[in-house]
Amino acid sequence: MILYRQVRRLALFAGVALMCFAAPARYSLNGLVIAVDGARGTVTISHDAIAGYMDAMTMAFRVRDVAETSRVHPGDRASFTLVVDRQSSWVENLRVIPFESPARDPALASRLRLLDSVVGKAPAASIGIGQAVPDFTLTDQGNRPVSLSGFRGKVVALNFIYTRCPLPDYCFRLSNNFGRLQKRFSSRKDLMLLTVTFDPVHDRPDVLARYARTWKADPSMWRFLTGALPDIDRVCEMFGVARWQDDGLFTHSLHTVVIDRAGKVVANIEGNTFTAGQLGDLVEAALAGRR
Repeated sequence: MILYRQVRRLALFAGVALMCFAAPARYSLNGLVIAVDGARGTVTISHDAIAGYMDAMTMAFRVRDVAETSRVHPGDRASFTLVVDRQSSWVENLRVIPFESPARDPALASRLRLLDSVVGKAPAASIGIGQAVPDFTLTDQGNRPVSLSGFRGKVVALNFIYTRCPLPDYCFRLSNNFGRLQKRFSSRKDLMLLTVTFDPVHDRPDVLARYARTWKADPSMWRFLTGALPDIDRVCEMFGVARWQDDGLFTHSLHTVVIDRAGKVVANIEGNTFTAGQLGDLVEAALAGRR
């Protein structure tokens, strides 16, 4: 009996030792960056679920190598490794995921960019994160003038579509994201959603009014904007929105922008690989004043 107890005790000690020296668990994740705090070495990410371990949620993570926080900004899609040991957790290998659309024709886009350069149309520099957005005035679906400066003190989310877009994962998805935002933040009076058409020749106010009705858009929160082509060009260039017309349709980039209460860019998300929930988390952080 004594020998049995000694063997059992040794086995127990061995098990504890193995637990102490066990390798940390490592999980590969993707998510949307919500906030970055380089001084504290943390990044807040709305991330995907880890099966059997963690639901999809928004969390602040400690970054082991603080220099990695300079690689990402709010609105970036990022990949990272979450490391969890018995005492703590941290993030490693934090990287931006470049947007690549399978529906975009890279050869066509390249040819059109070349054509622009031949005719002397140089791409304008877009507004960077933290920079103030110059004021602009367009016309909404009710044929009323709308100026960005009129929403100072509110958070503004801005996206770009055209109503004839045939692809369900392009303009439709961006509009659906805003529909979800409208529902999530329906009680807020300090959020404005602006959807700008880059096809103003077709998307006149009456067309946008019909489009708005399909989304049950509340004009007190969600406005659809059109205007003269030079004014639309200027707003698109502000945020890096590229589009080229071909047989009435457009090859175009996708951008969703969040602007803070002071009129500065919080995030400029390229693409459509984020969820409406992640966009909502980013907007919620902007409403709370977190950067």
